[in-house]
This record gives sequence, C-alpha cells and structure tokens, in this order.
Amino acid sequence: MAATFHLSHTVTPSPTTQNELKSLTNNSSPNLNLSFSNCKTLKELKQLQCYIMKNGPSHNPSHFNKLISSCVQIGTHETLHYAKNAFEIFTKDNQQIIHSLFMCNSLLRGYASIGLAQNAILLYVYMLVMGVVPDKFTFPFLLSACSKITAISEGLQVHGVVVKMGLEKDIFVTNSLIHFYAECGDIQLGRKVFDKMLDRNVVSWTSLINGYAGRGLAKEAVSLFFDMVEAGVQPNAVTMVCVISACAKLKDLELGGKVCTCISDLGVKVNVLMVNALVDMYMKCGDICAARRIFNECADKNLVTYNTIMSNYVHHGMASEALVILDEMLQQGPRPDKVTMLSTIAACAQLGDLFVGKLSHAYVFRNGLEVWDNISNAIIDMYMKCGKREAACKVFEHMSNKTVVTWNSLIAGLVRDGDVELAWRIFDEMLESNLVSWNTMIGALVQASMFEEALELFKEMQNQGIKPDRVTMVGVASATGYLGALDLAKWVYTYIEKNDIHIDMQLGTALVDMFSRCGNPPSAMHVFRKMEKQDVSAWTAAIGVTAMEGNAEGAIELFNEMLKLEVKPDDVVFVALLTACSHGGSVDQGRQIFRSMNKTHGINPQIVHYGCMVDLLGRAGLLEEALDLIHSMPMEPNDVMWGSLVAACMKHKNVELARYAAEKITQLAPERVGIHVLLSNIYASAGKWSDVARVRLQMKEKGAKKLPGSSSIEVHGLVHQFTSGDESHAENNQIGLMLQEMNYRLSKAGYVPDTTNVLLDVDEQEKVHLLSRHSEKIAMAYGLITTGQGIPIRVVKNLRMCSDCHSFAKLVSKLYNREITVRDNNRYHFFKEGFCSCRDYW
Repeated sequence: MAATFHLSHTVTPSPTTQNELKSLTNNSSPNLNLSFSNCKTLKELKQLQCYIMKNGPSHNPSHFNKLISSCVQIGTHETLHYAKNAFEIFTKDNQQIIHSLFMCNSLLRGYASIGLAQNAILLYVYMLVMGVVPDKFTFPFLLSACSKITAISEGLQVHGVVVKMGLEKDIFVTNSLIHFYAECGDIQLGRKVFDKMLDRNVVSWTSLINGYAGRGLAKEAVSLFFDMVEAGVQPNAVTMVCVISACAKLKDLELGGKVCTCISDLGVKVNVLMVNALVDMYMKCGDICAARRIFNECADKNLVTYNTIMSNYVHHGMASEALVILDEMLQQGPRPDKVTMLSTIAACAQLGDLFVGKLSHAYVFRNGLEVWDNISNAIIDMYMKCGKREAACKVFEHMSNKTVVTWNSLIAGLVRDGDVELAWRIFDEMLESNLVSWNTMIGALVQASMFEEALELFKEMQNQGIKPDRVTMVGVASATGYLGALDLAKWVYTYIEKNDIHIDMQLGTALVDMFSRCGNPPSAMHVFRKMEKQDVSAWTAAIGVTAMEGNAEGAIELFNEMLKLEVKPDDVVFVALLTACSHGGSVDQGRQIFRSMNKTHGINPQIVHYGCMVDLLGRAGLLEEALDLIHSMPMEPNDVMWGSLVAACMKHKNVELARYAAEKITQLAPERVGIHVLLSNIYASAGKWSDVARVRLQMKEKGAKKLPGSSSIEVHGLVHQFTSGDESHAENNQIGLMLQEMNYRLSKAGYVPDTTNVLLDVDEQEKVHLLSRHSEKIAMAYGLITTGQGIPIRVVKNLRMCSDCHSFAKLVSKLYNREITVRDNNRYHFFKEGFCSCRDYW
C-alpha cells in the first residue's frame, strides 16, 4: 500500500446502484418490525429499504445513517458494498455533506472490522476530497485498518493530521496510535506516544504490553506490566493474556508464578482465554502438572484449550497424554479442527501408532482437511515413522500442491527409513529446496558414514548461495571429525566465527568432539571453555577429549569441576570417565568411579559400564577379575563385552581364556567377523597354525572377510587413503623410496621389526616385508614427502594400531623431528621426540 493522503489524489465514486435500489420497491412488505436494527441479513435490509422508499421519505440523513449502521453491524462484504452504494446515493447531493461524517465513520468501522483496509484508506481520501472533516472517531477506525496491512506510511500521515487537529490528547486516538505502531513493528514510536500521554487507561498499557510481547521483547512486556500495577491501573483479561504469553516465551516459571499471584491479588476474573494462556505458559515452562490441573479445573474448555494442551504434550514428547486429551475431546469437547489433527498425527508419529494414525487420516479425508499442506506433510511423516513407506508415497503423489516442506517431509522420512540413496535422488530432483532440505541431506550422509559426500554437498550448498546455520555446521563438524581432517576442522571453526553463527550447546559440543577426533585436544578444550553454557553432553565431550589421550587424572578433574557447577551427571558421562581410566591404566580410580555411580549419584550401572570395567581390568592384565565381574553382572553379558575380554587375552597371550570368550561370542553373534579374526590372531601369535587354519576355514565357509587395515592422511586440504600393501597411489614410487630410507635410518637407530604382529605362517623375511607395508607406515611416508620440515603428520586408522607400527612411529617422530598423531579405532597416539602419549599402554 503506497497511497498518500493528498487532496490531489481524488477518488471518483463508482457508478451507483440507485436504480437497483429503487427497482426493489414492489408490493411485497417485509415480514419484520420496521427497524433496520432488527435486520439480520442483506435480504431483510433490502426488503425494508424498498418498503420505506415506497411508503415514506427515504432521503433524510437519519434514514441513511440507520441503513449504513445496520449494514456494518451485519458485517459482510455484501452488506458493506450495499452500504457504500447507499452512501454514494446520499452524497450525490453536495448539500448533504454536513451529514456525511457519521456515515463515513460507520463505513470505516465496517471496513476495518472485516479487513478491507484498502477500502478504508480510499474512503478516507474520498472524505478529504469531499471536504468532510474527520473527528476523533474517524482516526481509531482508520488506524485499525492501517495496522491490518502494515501501512506504516499512511499511518504516519494520519498521526500528523491527529497532531494538527489537536487530538493527540484524546485517549482513544492515542491508544489507537499505540496499537497501530505496535502492530506495524515500530514499538519505539508507540512508546513515544505512550510516554507523552498525560492520562493512560488499561487499553493504553495493554496495547504497549502486547506490542512488546508481539515483537519478541517479552522481558520488556512483563516489566511494563509490573509498572502498570505499580501505577494503580487495574489490568483486564486481555492484559493478563499478553503478560502470561510473554512469560511463556521466556520459559520463566518463577516470573510466571509472580504474574499469577497478581491475578489473584488484583481480583482479575479468569476467563477461558486466560486459562488457555496459563496452560500454555505452564507447559512451556515445564510445569506439566500445574498446566494439567488448570486444564482439568476449567469448566468451559473451548477448542483452543484442547489444542493448546495437546500441541504442548506433543512438543514435550508426551504423545500418549496428547491422545488421552483427544479422547476426552471426542467424548465431551468441541469438534477437532486442523490444529487438533496436526497434534494427533504428530503424536501417532512419535508413538508409531499406525492404527490411530490411519483413523486420523480418514478423519482428515472425510472433513476435507487434506487441502492444508501441513496436514498432508504430517501424514507423510507419520506413515514414514510407522514404517509404511508406500502409504507415505501415495499421499505424496496425490498432493496437488507439493511445497518444499512436502519434499522435505518425504526426504526426512526416507532418511529415517535408512534409504539415503533414494533420499539423495529425490533431493536432486527437487525444483526448489531450502536450508532444511540441505541440512536434512547433509545430516543423512553423516549418519550413513558418508563423510566426504556430506562435505561435498556442503560445498555445493555454498556454491548455490545458501547460507548455512548452526544445524548445518553440526553436520559439517561431525563429518570433519570422523575424517580426522584437522586443517578442515580449523577452517570450519573459523568459518563459523566469521559468519557469526551462534555456537549453542549442540554446536559447541560438536566442535569439541570434532577437534578431539582430529587429534587437537587444546583446540577442543578452547572451544569448550568459550561455550556460554555447558550441559552434561558438553562436559561428556570434554571428558572424552582427555579419555582419548589416556589422561585419567584430567578426566576426573573435569568431572569434579562439573559437579561443583551442579551439573547432574548422566550414565553417558561415566562411560567417558571409565574409558579415560581404561586408557590411562588407572585401575583403582576406575573401580572407585564405578562404585560411586550407584552409591553417590544414584545411577545404576548399565551393560556398557560393565563393559568399560571389563576393558579396564583386561588391559591391566586382571583377566580373572574381569571374568568374575562378567559372571556377577545383574544382566546377561553381550558379545561386545566378551570381545573386550578376547582383546585383553590377545594382549596378555591367554589363549585358553580367549578360546572360552570367543565361543561365547559365537553363540551370541555368530555373524561377527572381527572376533574370528581376533581369535585367529591370538592363535597365530602363539604359533598355533592349525588352530589358525581351522578358524579361517570357518570364516571362509560363512563367507566372512577380514576388514583390511586402512589409514588416511590429510595433505593440503585433500584426504589420501591407503590400505595395507597399497601400491596404487599416483606417487607410489616416491612413497616406496621414502619407506626404504625410513627403514634404513630406523635400523641404524636400533629398530627391529616385531614380526609377531604378522599373523601369517610365512618366513621371517616375508613377515618383515608385510610389516613394512602397513597402512599407517605408508601414510607416514607420504606425509614426510609432501609436507615441510617440522609440519605435524596426522593419520587416521580404521583398526587398532599394532605394536610394531607403534614402535616405528615413536622412532620416526624422533629421527625426523616430527609430531605424529595416529587415531586408531580405539584412541589417539601423540608421538613426539620418541615418546607416545599412551605410555605404551593401549
């Protein structure tokens, strides 16, 4: 709307329908009292008008005032059109202008009430052209119309006229100005009007409070409310709804309680609107019991009441409770609408309740609610979560208006269903995508361990000019961490800072984990310390940093710091603590922490905690104690736990116990390839080649294949991957020469290959050759020939690092004066000047 109020902007009245009105005079008389106020429909108005035109004077101002007022009272587009035609007939005689103001104000009120804001503005311009002088009743209606279409320019001109006419002291006009500015988003101008008022009433205060609350300034809204109470102005129900809603936005239960106390102290009568606001406020503040109590005590619940509590239940993940409310609503409440069905379908999706979901779908279809895109999108989501992909696709295909949200719902469902390939194909077919689409796809690729593809998609997203948000960067940080690409990790963190992406707890935790996985504990802890707020997940990530280093003391210090800050530990943080003790060889501290779980913190140890203890005891060579712990567990041990014991048996060369544990694993998880490989390796290290042959024959019969060892290294932003014995790299010749040089220099320094790590029945020379081509050695050699002197080398390995490669890396770090980081599938090894951070304990 760009209309301006200049007198030159004349409006020519449209052709009147005087002949139409006069033609209605006939012999039929209306079956009602001769009063416009008794008319309920346009037909009755027309009948009465015709009767009056036929039987008496019809052009006096009083008659037209009553006719137009009645049209406005009925308040439909048709009656207002009829009123406008009647007004044009009346104003055709310029001598009647003096009587036109009341009619104009009535029409303005009508236009504003049903949202015909442009008509109201044009009528005002027409008034000025006609010479009709507006009064204090004109401007509230006109400003109300302007607020509905955010006509800020026109409203400012009206404000100017108000000042010129000296009406800025009229409380009704100034209240309308406050409301107008608040609705148009310029709350500061509204506040200026408010501050200049000599006399304020409840409407003045409420309009400004509502303006603050509606513009995300909830704290200011509540503060103004208490100023209002202090000023002795009695709030009404509308005021209270605004303030309660502001408390809901703040999620401040204490503040909400103070506001509720005011309701009681001030004697404000509680109506259903206030009940709805209170239920929403208590729900959003987390006091579910108080919300439910208020809901139950309300005798005149309406549709909004039911929808409010249902949507909040769904938001809190309390889907069963939402369906209980629905059942009550169907028995004694109002008829469900689209908002009700959105909550119902979302609840079914959370519960995987296909039966109620289908009933909801049928209700939607019978009542024509499927035309609402968000309803159909929710149904797609529900069917996907209930495992009914065909039904979801059928709904998708039948949608006439597939929005980007619709496509996103289908993609998200396919991702949850595990079909990342199809989700990606559909994503590529989308004609229009938004940030949610990209975030969903990047997150899906990360979940599917397609980390390089996720980062490529992120680059494509940037190329298309789509600005990422914190959700995007959580996925990117996760992918970067799993790849162990430190240079990229540093770029990601710098990118987040430069683009002012807010680092909340989720993103901060992801960044801590990213740097930890990339072998950079100082950067990980730097991010952690900079976080504005840390929840237990963030503390767990930080403790995990020390766990990867094998720094049990550092992990325990962090845990104690967390407790001092009154962050309640969960079961996950104890996994990180026990892992740190395991990697650091701190058996006594591990035992103490394990005992404290239940005694001090009230957390019952789960199977994963017992697994950590078995790993801790096994690494320390306490194999019998580990076995006793397994037998004393209150739950059945799983294959992972027996696997930890087998790994410990390999380290300490206890073949018989390893055989026993391996048999347990075969019973629990016969499909596990790794344990057969590990058992084969134990036999090989003990020289029992017949047992090796037997285990490997069993593997062959089952079609099981050993996972080949592989290592990756990031150089100049590119990740290069090598497998054991790899000769396929473009620079293989240079790598081979470097390996020869490394072996020569290390041999001179006293290095002797540990051929016990070659678990094949071959001669010693062949074992030495096989050892020399382990993937981490190839990666280290490539790092030495492609990076400058003194540049750290970082390698990521998919399997546990063998003892020979560990000794090899220590000597390389010393002889070549390089810091070398190797992240295997178990922990980090930081090699420097011939020493490793694990102190040869892993």
